[in-house]
Amino acid sequence: MILATDLDGTFLGGDQQSKNQLYSLIRDNKDFRLIFVTGRGLESVLPLLSDPVIPRPDYIICDVGATVLNGYTLEPVQPIQNSIEEKWPGRQVIHEQMDQIPGLRFQQVPQQRRCSYFFDDESIKYQVEQLEAQLGCDIILSAGKFLDVMPPNVNKGSTLKQLIHLLQVPANEVLVAGDTLNDLSLYNCGYKGVVVGEAEPALLNATAELDHVYQAIAPGAGGIMEAMQQFPAFASFVKAQHIPLAVNENVDTQLVMLYHRFPFESREVNGKMERVAPKSPNGIIPTLTNFFKTGRPGTWIAWEETKDKKAKAENFFIDEENYPNLQASPVLLGQRDVEVFYKLFSKEAFWPAIFSFIEKVQFNHTHWEHYLKINRLFAEKAAAEAEPGATVWVHDYNLWMVPGYLRQLRPDVKIGFFHHTSFPAANTFNVIPWRAEIIGSLLQCDYISFHIPRYVENFVDVVRSLMNVKIVEQVNCAPRFLTYSCAMGIGKMTTEIQTGQRTVRLGANPVGVHVDYISELTQKESVQQLAKELRAQTSGKKIILSVERLDYVKGPLEKIRAFGQFLEEYPEFHGKVELINICTPPSSGMKIYESVQRELEQAIGKINGKYSRLDWVPIHFFFRALPFEDVVAYYAMADVCWITPLRDGLNLVAKEYVAVQGQDPNATGVLVLSEFAGASVELAHAVLTNPYDKKSMKESLLKALVMDEQERKIRMQRLYQTVSTYTIHYWAEEFMEALEKVEVLVETEA
Repeated sequence: MILATDLDGTFLGGDQQSKNQLYSLIRDNKDFRLIFVTGRGLESVLPLLSDPVIPRPDYIICDVGATVLNGYTLEPVQPIQNSIEEKWPGRQVIHEQMDQIPGLRFQQVPQQRRCSYFFDDESIKYQVEQLEAQLGCDIILSAGKFLDVMPPNVNKGSTLKQLIHLLQVPANEVLVAGDTLNDLSLYNCGYKGVVVGEAEPALLNATAELDHVYQAIAPGAGGIMEAMQQFPAFASFVKAQHIPLAVNENVDTQLVMLYHRFPFESREVNGKMERVAPKSPNGIIPTLTNFFKTGRPGTWIAWEETKDKKAKAENFFIDEENYPNLQASPVLLGQRDVEVFYKLFSKEAFWPAIFSFIEKVQFNHTHWEHYLKINRLFAEKAAAEAEPGATVWVHDYNLWMVPGYLRQLRPDVKIGFFHHTSFPAANTFNVIPWRAEIIGSLLQCDYISFHIPRYVENFVDVVRSLMNVKIVEQVNCAPRFLTYSCAMGIGKMTTEIQTGQRTVRLGANPVGVHVDYISELTQKESVQQLAKELRAQTSGKKIILSVERLDYVKGPLEKIRAFGQFLEEYPEFHGKVELINICTPPSSGMKIYESVQRELEQAIGKINGKYSRLDWVPIHFFFRALPFEDVVAYYAMADVCWITPLRDGLNLVAKEYVAVQGQDPNATGVLVLSEFAGASVELAHAVLTNPYDKKSMKESLLKALVMDEQERKIRMQRLYQTVSTYTIHYWAEEFMEALEKVEVLVETEA
């Protein structure tokens, strides 16, 4: 069976529930084929092919019938396309003739084998009619002010008829649908037809006497569903009407959290694996669990590795005493699944692209299919667990494709997405072969949030490179964010876009740190004692602290080399400064970082070998994960915190250092921060540096070391005001508040 349908006002029209029903019907029936028949040019159809909710058409007839393509390969359907091409004299020939008519203006829209014009002077119609025979083309007038020059005898109906003949489909198995007079040729082919509700009166009048055409009451997709029930050949495909999902507004809406790990740790106790609460309440995961402390119903979905291929995923309470209505719902993955999904593909294809290291990207299409499979599992799990009208919060790039799958399965849920990494510019992101699919999925969200405004605008630019979107709302970034004199600064941020299919809200919600917990640790006697001991071991030297995870995006090698040059150019600091570099190893099996570790250790060994004395070693390198309490002690005693990633979505180390130092009004620590870390636009009183420029790296470090005490104190207190205001709790609540506001917007539009 075939549905050949116009787009605007027809297949894309009607209420959301009717569209969901029609689209599901088409997706769920392999024997049902879909043909888009539209006046649009191909370029304006392409964004629809990236929308995961809209079924992919088997064929596309666009440019009012002048172009016919395979919907999957986008290759022309031959010999039909060649026969149309032979009738077309070419755009230049048309322009030369039409330019002779004053007042006729060419429409600058993407189109093939078709030229469109518009005019205001009624007399132009008569001049144009005289050219029709001369050009050997058809000239179609519409709305009294538009005209299309087309190949002769080519229209939506004629091309569709040729395509149906080529496919050898019986006429009684074809249903055509439209809503304007431009669709009239579809109804002259002898196929079953539907004129959807709220159609142009002219089309209704023209088809009123046609027995094979049904005039529906419901608009858009609802009209198509209505008509299918009237024609026996199609009635069997129509499923029973779905009952609208009701939401109980008297209780808290269920919150479904999709994250890459659970809010507990698995440890072996007496030979058995047990789930225990994390030791530290610091970080994102404990903050997210706070949403469930009030008894809010929720489900936390994450992957768990299993060796048992027959194991069944069963829900369980995470902590029934503290979170009585929060259950964990695992997505069970085998070891190979985890390796391909997380350790190989995500880190080899997406990670380097996200952080603009194009030379490191590796695209594997087999791994992409595996990535899709895992994302589909997450979406199916969320669809099964979500209550009617639930709120779903999806986290990070590992789950980019979840919103698209989930919207198909559960159109009633509200979807929010937070991007924990950076988001690159369009000319970088678009190297990803699957960019259209990823963006199409993300645009199924109701609210998408990034750390800083720059990433929001990068996202908007990527969307605009793929489709025509309307920017509905923008806001000024100041005063919360730096807007100039900063590599990542930007003046205005887009907060709402209209894609033609959906309205999507956007926001910048930078993650904060758990200031209260860090303050509590700082006051602990054991932490203070460790800080005192560490300070005593330095013998009055200035301590430069660097804390980072081993990753090329953090620029560890560039920093060490810059420090080596600093020692070479400023010998007066020999024996007076030491760099403590705490580098957390990556997860086991991450081979992509092995060469970075090797080069880093060699560079450190070379510098220490050149400058070390019995009483002084320039660099102390710790390649291990230290307990957070120990890290806090290092923060407390460090004179300078040197954070210089080449790229970083945000950087919480910088904020943690400020959270420790800022508690003491007499603290004199200085934060030196890469201007390519997202946090740089928040922390205006840090000393910003360009990690790509060794001169900048050396001079910024020198500035921090020789800065007078008063300036150091003022800078740190200003930084602390920012960090202590925009905490981790502020981030979570701000995001959720923005997501909940979307509900008000939807109601207003309705």
